[in-house]
Amino acid sequence: MLCNGYTKVWDLAAGELVRLDGARGTTLRVTRGTLWVTQERDVRDIVLQTGDTFTVERGGLTVIEAQGRTTVCVLARHVDEVRMRTRRPSLAARIAGWLGSVGAADRDRRTVPYY
Repeated sequence: MLCNGYTKVWDLAAGELVRLDGARGTTLRVTRGTLWVTQERDVRDIVLQTGDTFTVERGGLTVIEAQGRTTVCVLARHVDEVRMRTRRPSLAARIAGWLGSVGAADRDRRTVPYY
């Protein structure tokens, strides 16, 4: 396997974010896809392609985002990670949600008898 010796393997969906707090010294190795990396108080944006390796240089917050389906091997003793999906719901899902709320409002409406 390409990630032998690494402590974690992440399979990330397109647009998925991972927040790493206090990850200085953590090594990231991309085995599939493209990964965008940004570090707290660092003006650079690092873009890693398949086969690239990067070691986090700062102790603050580091955010990575998959630019497509991406697999990342992670070598770290301890890292606090929080995964987040960033994809917006599809247009059809948003319309269905809106129509559902309109229908619910109509059902909840109380009628007053007319004499």
